[in-house]
Amino acid sequence: MITFNEEENIDDALSSVQDAGEIIIVDSFSTDRTTEIARRYTDRVYRSSWQGFAKQKQMAIDLATRDWVFLLDADERMTDELRGEIEGIITTTSKKGFFVPRKNYFLNKWIRHSGWWPDYTLRLFRKGTGRIPYRAVHERIVVDGETGRLKNPIVHYTYKDINQFIDKAQRYSTLAALEMHSQGRRFRIADLLLHPPATFVKMYILQRGFRDGLHGLILAILYSYYTFLKYIKLWEAGECTSE
Repeated sequence: MITFNEEENIDDALSSVQDAGEIIIVDSFSTDRTTEIARRYTDRVYRSSWQGFAKQKQMAIDLATRDWVFLLDADERMTDELRGEIEGIITTTSKKGFFVPRKNYFLNKWIRHSGWWPDYTLRLFRKGTGRIPYRAVHERIVVDGETGRLKNPIVHYTYKDINQFIDKAQRYSTLAALEMHSQGRRFRIADLLLHPPATFVKMYILQRGFRDGLHGLILAILYSYYTFLKYIKLWEAGECTSE
């Protein structure tokens, strides 16, 4: 687990995995009680200056010593059912990694549509077979070998309020825009005209976000806003470079 100022989340997250063979925390010099709480569960709490999500998580992976690694975020929880499934499968499988479904909550509601369920993400893998290639944002684990899917989910408490979404949208859209710019992507006016409304249509209509009620409508609007920020910041990056 990587952390920074997660005192509101980390106790519940770590208590859900307290029976793990080892727990490794890489903290980015939190200024709250994050590391104090973490040390109740493990003595393997490391501190490192922030290097980006991919590098920070790769550091945690490199510190692991057991045969299998499971990456958990501070706003996620392992369920008893998932833990039992993992304990049973790792002793018999020949696969190198497993995708795990995430049960995502938004403003205290489980979002069953909007592209948020089952939201499979690769989290469990054999030590030495998984790595995280560098990306500025939306990093993912790559496994060398065959992968499978588990049935039971982790529980993910995404955003406690709208302000938290907007704060993350500001940070992530900047990272995404800079990454696109560094890869040679250049802004087009069509990006602003097409991508934000397309995001809304995809989430609310095609992925049936309307079935999530008002929460689904709000999510579709917020992700359209994030998409708008991403492309307007790509334009801004090009303007600054050209000067």
